[in-house]
Amino acid sequence: MKFDGRKASRVKMDHKQPVNLMGSDGTWRRSCVLLDVSQNGAKIEVEGTLDVLQAKEFFMLLSSTGLAYRRCELVWIDGTMAGVHFVSADSKKRPKLQAEIAAQSK
Repeated sequence: MKFDGRKASRVKMDHKQPVNLMGSDGTWRRSCVLLDVSQNGAKIEVEGTLDVLQAKEFFMLLSSTGLAYRRCELVWIDGTMAGVHFVSADSKKRPKLQAEIAAQSK
């Protein structure tokens, strides 16, 4: 199901799906609830203070052991809810590669 004209279909969670956010350096951890998810990102409700999300990049731990996770970037915050974009190796390299191709074509 698509929400708000997004490119990727989002799946709404029927039940509270607990996940954790963890800083890239492992210095902080925050409990939250996954509200909806797509291939590209997710909407979460964060428990506790949101000031740790100012790091802009962090991990979403999808399992209690931390073996299933996604690297995330903060997109927006509204009260206790936040939107995140899943970062992949390809999405980090793509802008740099496009800039190199544009420079070579000049």
